[in-house]
Amino acid sequence: MPTKRPIYNGNKVNISPAQARKIALLSQGLCTSKPKGNAYQKTVHAMQNLGYVQIDTLSVVQRAHHHTLWTRNPDYHPHHLDQMLADGLVYEYWSHAASYLSMAHFRFSLPRKRAIQSGQQKHWFKKDEKLMASILDRIRIDGPLMAKDFASNVKKKTGWESKPTKQALETLYMQGDLMIAARKNFHKVYDLTERVLPSHVDTCVPSSSEHAQFLVTRYLADHGVGKLAEMVYLLKDVKPHVHTALNSLQEEGVISKVLVGNEPYYTTDAALALLDSRMKRRQVSILSPFDNLLIQRARAKQLFGFDYLLECYTPAAKRQYGYFCLPILWGEHLVGVLDCKAHKTQSVLEIISAYVQAPLIHHQEFGSALNKALMQFANFNNMTRCSAFDLQPYR
Repeated sequence: MPTKRPIYNGNKVNISPAQARKIALLSQGLCTSKPKGNAYQKTVHAMQNLGYVQIDTLSVVQRAHHHTLWTRNPDYHPHHLDQMLADGLVYEYWSHAASYLSMAHFRFSLPRKRAIQSGQQKHWFKKDEKLMASILDRIRIDGPLMAKDFASNVKKKTGWESKPTKQALETLYMQGDLMIAARKNFHKVYDLTERVLPSHVDTCVPSSSEHAQFLVTRYLADHGVGKLAEMVYLLKDVKPHVHTALNSLQEEGVISKVLVGNEPYYTTDAALALLDSRMKRRQVSILSPFDNLLIQRARAKQLFGFDYLLECYTPAAKRQYGYFCLPILWGEHLVGVLDCKAHKTQSVLEIISAYVQAPLIHHQEFGSALNKALMQFANFNNMTRCSAFDLQPYR
C-alpha cells in the first residue's frame, strides 16, 4: 500500500503515482462518499466541485453532461441541469468545449468574449454585423428565440454548413451579447445577456494576471495535481500569463511543486491533505468519454496508464473496441471499456462489447461490482435491463 503522506526530500515533495491518482479522483468527487442533502442539493454540490461539465450532442446513452453529474451523484436527474440554469447557478459557454459552467466564475468568461468581440480572437464564423444587429433588435422586441425562429437559406456542400442567422446567433453568443436562457428538445433558446444574467453576478473583467491565477487555482481545486499544459488545454492566448502565475503563486506559497515519480506537477496543501481521506476502492464507476477526469487523454495516459480513444469518429472497419466505449473505473484504476447503447423501445441497455484487463475477467469481486454498476447505469438511462455480455481482455 502507498504511504498516506508525501515524502519530503529536501525542498522537493515526492508522491507515488498511486497517491497522485487518489488525489485526482477525490478532487473530482469520485471514489468517495457522496455529499449530504436532497438529490438537487447534491447535484449543485457536484457542479460547484467540478466547475463545468462538457455538453455533447451524442445520445447513444445519456448525454455527457448528465452522465458526468450522475457519476458524482447517483440521485441525479436530468431536470437538475435545467433547474440550475433557471436558478442562475450555471450558464452555458465555452470551457475547452461547449459546457455548462458554474455561475460563480462567470467573470472569467469575459476575457474570451471581449477578445472575440474586438476581433483579437476568431471564432468559427465571419461576422455579419448588419445581420447580427437585426437579430439583436428582434430578440430585444420579441423575447427569447431559437435558431428555427429565423428564416434564412444555406447551400449545403459538405453537410456541416449552417444558416447565416444561426452563425450570427452563435457569434453574438460567443462575444457575450446573448446567453442561453434554456434548451427546448436540446435546441438553444437565445436571449439578451442582461435578461438572463442574475443581477448579483460579478461582471468585472479580470486582468490577465487575475485570469491566469484563476485558471491555476481552479484547475488544482478540480484535479488536485496538474501541469501547465493541462491548465491551458485548448485555451487561446493565456499560456505565458499562466506560466507567470505558476511562478508567483509558488513564491506566495499558494501552490507547490511535487514529483510524481520523476514527473513534475503542481499541487496545493489542500490536495495533499486528501491523502488522509478514505477512498472507496471496491466499486465500479462507468464514465462518460467526456468526463472531466479523462477528457485530457494525455493526462489520463500519464497518470492512469489509460491510452483511450473514442472511436465513434473512426471508420467502423478500423475500430478496436467499439463505437461509443465508456471507460471503466475500478478503485483508483481505469481498467477497460464498455461499448453500450440504450434501446428505448425495448428498454434494454445493450452491452455490445466489454473489455477489461485480463486478471479481472474471472475476478469475482470485480464482476459483482461491474454488474451492480451496469444495473445502476441502466436505471439512469431509463432501461429496465441489460443485455448479456462476455468480458474480453483489454489490450
